[in-house]
Amino acid sequence: MKVVYEDNHIIIVYKESGEIVQGDKTGDKPLSDTVKEYIKEKYQKPGNVFLGVAHRLDRPVSGLVVFARTSKALTRLNKMFANGEVHKTYWAIVERSATQPLPVNEGLEERTLIHWLVRNEKQNKSYAYDHEVKNSKKAVLRYKVLSHGDRYDLVEVNLLTGRHHQIRCQLAAIGRVIKGDLKYGARRSNPDGSISLLSRHVEFVHPVSKESVSIDSPLPKDGLWQMLQDKEARRKK
Repeated sequence: MKVVYEDNHIIIVYKESGEIVQGDKTGDKPLSDTVKEYIKEKYQKPGNVFLGVAHRLDRPVSGLVVFARTSKALTRLNKMFANGEVHKTYWAIVERSATQPLPVNEGLEERTLIHWLVRNEKQNKSYAYDHEVKNSKKAVLRYKVLSHGDRYDLVEVNLLTGRHHQIRCQLAAIGRVIKGDLKYGARRSNPDGSISLLSRHVEFVHPVSKESVSIDSPLPKDGLWQMLQDKEARRKK
């Protein structure tokens, strides 16, 4: 666990792929327990430590997770997430589509994707449609390609809605499958079982102090992330 920001009311940590944010039926130790132990030890707190979970990331996803250290912060963060006042930016490494060649300006333009998603609970998977169907929910995101590699590209995504597996499902629907995401059609898995989706940036007004909070996530250890980021930095110059 890596702490990237903390104060008296909130703590933001980097979640490794494979970790679960909150306890589930697997019985595996959740990240929330690890954070509680960190707070208890660092601040020598007696008894139980309060920690509120305001949002989650899928298990194979890495990146920033915001926790509340006080009930006041949790109540306000829950409202902020519900109202879209917490702005999260994701990065994804996606496969190059053979059926849909890249437009020459895709790296310069932000594009909007609109689908209607149907969640299959048994499969733990969502399906995308280009029109409204029974039990579907509208899903909207914006994306742009930041850099191109030989077989993979680095994409930045901003969610306008919050649906089950939304980024994974919508990108796959346009032939831009996230690297390692076998569930949505990736050619092969990543060695560590992760998918190449990162909660890269979070920005919001602090729920208590009202100061601006803007945090970037470190990159996963896979060298492909660094290579594609370096290409993006060179393109900006």
